[in-house]
Amino acid sequence: MTMWRWIATNLRLFLMALILAIAVWVSAVTAADPDETRLYPAAIPVEYVGQDSSLVLTSAPPASAQVTLQAPRSVWEKLIAQKNAVRVIVDLTGLDAGPHTVNVRVQVSLRPVRVVSVTPATLDLTLEPLVTRTLAVDVTLSGEAATGYLAGEPTAQPAMVTVAGPQSLMERLAAVRAILDLSGARQNLESTVSVQAVDVSDQPLNGLTVYPPQVTVSVPVVQQGGYRDLAVKVVVQGRVASGYRLTSISVFPPVVTVRAQDPQLVNALPGYIETEPLDLTNASANFEVPLALILPNGISVVGEPRVLVQVGIMPIEGSLTLTGRPVEIVNLKDGLQARISPQFVDVILTGPLPMLDALRLSDVRVVIDLEGLEAGTYQLQPRVEITIEGVKVESLLPETVEVTISPAA
Repeated sequence: MTMWRWIATNLRLFLMALILAIAVWVSAVTAADPDETRLYPAAIPVEYVGQDSSLVLTSAPPASAQVTLQAPRSVWEKLIAQKNAVRVIVDLTGLDAGPHTVNVRVQVSLRPVRVVSVTPATLDLTLEPLVTRTLAVDVTLSGEAATGYLAGEPTAQPAMVTVAGPQSLMERLAAVRAILDLSGARQNLESTVSVQAVDVSDQPLNGLTVYPPQVTVSVPVVQQGGYRDLAVKVVVQGRVASGYRLTSISVFPPVVTVRAQDPQLVNALPGYIETEPLDLTNASANFEVPLALILPNGISVVGEPRVLVQVGIMPIEGSLTLTGRPVEIVNLKDGLQARISPQFVDVILTGPLPMLDALRLSDVRVVIDLEGLEAGTYQLQPRVEITIEGVKVESLLPETVEVTISPAA
């Protein structure tokens, strides 16, 4: 009886001591790892789950949300470092077609964490029945084939595609279209083309899925009777200037289309048509010139009856050896004298032959620069100075000379 009386007398003190101890422990833990309320540093993708496969979202729900959390500092470090520690979920389970207001739910994989807020907290969504249709691809040709050519009937492979989307959009669907550019075509075309769903006004319907999204479109292109494509052959006369060489002759366009009332006339032509003569006499530089086409009687050119010819001309490269060129001293300090061995060197030059032929000895100097050098013996490389552009030093024999600098006598 005495023991129970002692317990009853001291129970209140015991409980107060326990509560005080817990408070001190919580205070110590909180001080060491305090709670922090922060906005999660990145936008979190919204996950839409539980949606009926026969329905489709037609509104434009947000792709991400902002979440504010309260957690100890140590937990915040893990939240930021761990991938998918915080998820934002919108549950569409059991929702039928029509408008709905749904809550945005936050899931956190770490503890202890309290969700303070999520923005947006609710979403207004609309679900519509998902409708699927199969349609034939309508191929449209844009542009015109080259003059003298005709395009046949285009075909698409596959010829049918499947279109899926919300009922409201599918009710506006009029056709699926593939557009192929025919501009300037001279041969059969085959190209991979994107398929676009359109309404009755031929306007694109965004929000529909087309499968496959691309088809292969083929169009036969044939040349009409009385027309023929011919290569342009440039007729050349004369020779370029001495010391130069012809590097290229280009013609634009390289192929022209000719026509005749009698198809046999164009069929009897060789595979080319000639220009009036291109005169190269004494040419020494690149140039371009328009030239007329020489047409047989009864034959005409579709378009411009002249072509542009571009001619490339370059000097012939050669070499020249100058023997025994004296080495000149420059920038020798006052009070010093210099002796060079050898005093003469050979210089081998390369460049266009016309420039080498015009070169004079005075156009080439060999110098040795002694700027800043004191008395002593040096192995130095002379510098070759050439006054004519386009001429280069191929080599110097010898490459270095010995220079002895001493006080002037």
